[in-house]
Amino acid sequence: MNNKLIYTAIKSRKVRLHCRILFLFAFSICLMSCATWILENPSFTVHRVSLNPISFTESNLFLDLDVQNPNHFDLTLKSFGCSIYLKNEEIGNGHLGKELLIPSSSTTQIQVPLVVKYKDLSGILKVIFTEHDLPYKIEGNANVSSVFGSLNFPFSKEGIIGDGSI
Repeated sequence: MNNKLIYTAIKSRKVRLHCRILFLFAFSICLMSCATWILENPSFTVHRVSLNPISFTESNLFLDLDVQNPNHFDLTLKSFGCSIYLKNEEIGNGHLGKELLIPSSSTTQIQVPLVVKYKDLSGILKVIFTEHDLPYKIEGNANVSSVFGSLNFPFSKEGIIGDGSI
């Protein structure tokens, strides 16, 4: 009889332990799924674009961005990649090679190098030199992590070169 009571007590402890583990697992999944409710999207604003020729075949285009963190906690920019288009033709792409901390409720400036190959410009070269207003688009994806988890934020910025927008 005593052995049966001990066995039942051990079994009920194991059941309670498994229930607690299951509850914690379900709670953590719910918390992670609510991260999109808690985490506000950081905003990316083009500050400046500069061109640095590195050879006769390609150039580096440096994209200076202001990253605004509207959250009340720090964010880590894990990865950042983007492409730039002129008149809907891709002319270059690049990525940020390091992680960056974006402090809470602040704006951080980052510089993203984009590789532009001159051979990719051959089809649009005439348009670049003849048109006053040249439509551009910058789009990409930022992987941001916080205390609530990691999320991907796609972004896109469109405008016209020649109207003072870049």
